[in-house]
Amino acid sequence: MKRDLVGRKVIVTGAARGIGEKVARLAAAQGARVALIGLEPDRLQSLAAELGPSSHWCEADVRDSTALQSAIDECAGAMNGVDMVVANAGVAAYGTVRHADEASFERVVDINLNGVFRTLKHATPHLQRSGGHVLIVASALSFTSIGGLASYGASKAGVEALALAYRGEVAHLGITVGLVHPSWIDTDLVRGAEVDIPSFQQMRNRLPYPGNVTTSVERAASAIVEGLAHRRSRVYVPRAVVVANWAKALLNSPLVWPWTRRFSALTIPSLETEVAALGRNDQLVPRFESPGRERSPVSA
Repeated sequence: MKRDLVGRKVIVTGAARGIGEKVARLAAAQGARVALIGLEPDRLQSLAAELGPSSHWCEADVRDSTALQSAIDECAGAMNGVDMVVANAGVAAYGTVRHADEASFERVVDINLNGVFRTLKHATPHLQRSGGHVLIVASALSFTSIGGLASYGASKAGVEALALAYRGEVAHLGITVGLVHPSWIDTDLVRGAEVDIPSFQQMRNRLPYPGNVTTSVERAASAIVEGLAHRRSRVYVPRAVVVANWAKALLNSPLVWPWTRRFSALTIPSLETEVAALGRNDQLVPRFESPGRERSPVSA
């Protein structure tokens, strides 16, 4: 089995900024042909020009199934096939369930979970022809959530379940499936949240390792590209996040509940107050670019 990216045809969603952009750059540097899908045509066009004539780009929203299918098919046509897909598109919103704007909550789930479903659905015929590999960007919060990021945690737990079901469904087609589990990554999401909500930094500092550390975009993207080349089933960023996977039953058990309750009591009231003071409770911060205030994340 080939263990490099030379000549591989790779689609990256959410490719205009943050991790998606860096993954595209690293994959192209390793000899891959890269197709970019996102919502910022100027940035996508500029990036594609930098990556060279073998790259391609399409504007599409993962919430729009028809547009996304058209974009994936166009990218496959331009590259004469698809070997690998990085399903990176996603957003985050901060705010508690009782104060969350319903439209914001639904949008996070539609992009992060339903968007992955649509990406997998429309990429499958192309991946079947190549016996390809897909890496789906989930989160450390796929294993256990924290207050104030309920919509994000719910969507990423759903992505975990979706990916595991899909893995079983397409194994006989020769398609392999991997999951990426980042903790906090040094992107606009984390930096912006710390500016808007001072208690966000305090909350992160109170988390046990590795929940209290931030990883660079370069390191995260490098781990994803390595995961592509080796068709890994799991990629953890940082690697210590694997402990959260092994210990998820414990993290959500009655044994840990007293700590969780104390942690919430220390962090949630101030977070709710600060979000309310912003005058907007639909704090969407994009990894797959969205209209409005632009930030490119990834958070845990």
